[in-house]
Amino acid sequence: MLLPERPVYHPNHPLRCHRPRIGDRIVFDKLLQLLRFGCSYEAIADATCSASTIRSRRDEWIRLGVLSRFKQIALEGYDRIVGLVLGQIAVDGAITKAPGGGEAAGRSPVDRGKQGLKHSGTTDGYGIPLGRVPAGANRHDSPLLAPPLDRLGDPGPLPDEITVHLDAGYDSTRTRALLAGRGLRGRIAHEGEKTPIQASRRRHVERTHAWQNAFHRLARCFERRTTVIDAFFGLADTIITVRSLIRRAWTTRRWDERPRRRP
Repeated sequence: MLLPERPVYHPNHPLRCHRPRIGDRIVFDKLLQLLRFGCSYEAIADATCSASTIRSRRDEWIRLGVLSRFKQIALEGYDRIVGLVLGQIAVDGAITKAPGGGEAAGRSPVDRGKQGLKHSGTTDGYGIPLGRVPAGANRHDSPLLAPPLDRLGDPGPLPDEITVHLDAGYDSTRTRALLAGRGLRGRIAHEGEKTPIQASRRRHVERTHAWQNAFHRLARCFERRTTVIDAFFGLADTIITVRSLIRRAWTTRRWDERPRRRP
């Protein structure tokens, strides 16, 4: 269990008959709906759970590290059953809208200077998301390369040789020095030369960005705090990882709830 045991009624209440605690499953379902549909907390609230309860339980789970641990479990399960392709890493940034501004927002160069969010994401050789760094949309890709590379060891032991696939936005001496300092080999598209995205593993990170943008909470982010943005991205990454695990394990594994058709 990732969540601590909680009584239905607070033990310090003198009569122990106040409003019971909303079930964690109900709140988690509301968070999934928020992530998928991108609506406001008030729009998703109903008689079973209020908007303030969703926010407070969300902050509680972030503080306890529940959502980050949830993602780690999904990655460990995928690596054990299918296997992460950590020898081939792809890093790229994607810009989305951030109408509400916030800690990680900035002027978007592709949206007439409106508030936007850039997330520099890292994936394995198949496209499984390993992590990301949220930043303002006006930030260049190159300075955002180091933080996700520093966290490559989180999923597990790394192979001896790792190739990092990057687009022309990272074509600089600084990037090559950064990769060399970490013992990584870079495959970088040269600026000014047309290179099809199919020529390298970069297509996998582009596909992962498309998967993430299917969650409307991420494609149009109204959250203002970086910790909350990270939590929603982590939840989306968990769903993407589990989906890929079921799809790829369908041909090699059998289990009781295995779908009749490949999902």
